[in-house]
Amino acid sequence: MHAIPFLVSVITSGRLHGLEIGSTLSKVGQAIHSDFVDVVDENGLSLRRDYGIFEFAFNPGSEWVMANCSIELHRLASGNSMAKKWRRSMQVDFPRYLVWDELREALSQAPGAPSLSVTDQGGFLEYRAAAANVNVSVIVSDDHEARGRSLGHGDVWSVSMWAAARA
Repeated sequence: MHAIPFLVSVITSGRLHGLEIGSTLSKVGQAIHSDFVDVVDENGLSLRRDYGIFEFAFNPGSEWVMANCSIELHRLASGNSMAKKWRRSMQVDFPRYLVWDELREALSQAPGAPSLSVTDQGGFLEYRAAAANVNVSVIVSDDHEARGRSLGHGDVWSVSMWAAARA
């Protein structure tokens, strides 16, 4: 699968490879087939699992549960090896740079596409959608530097999802 339909699915469904906010650590381990690094904070109150392009944060309980997930597309700009790894292990074809205009166009044609609000984050634009008790944001580089080992203007930095605040 190409990255754009994959990301449209994440944004519209709030799911990544069948995982959603509240999924357990063991379910994440079953769904994501790659090496990772786990970091538990010094008080044992949070766990971050970093797979390279996917990064998950978990809250404790009877089992660790997913609180948020980020697809760190900016990490692909440093070279093609990470993209090749994800193509092999997860069958998603990520390009080195992903252009927001292309993702936005595909998203606008998707059934049930959420409306997006935009906020200037000082060097980045954040496009945020809140639907189905999941918030999704797309961070886009506003840097006018030429592409290289980092992103250029209009490239997607990351796509994230996290639980909506409960009243």
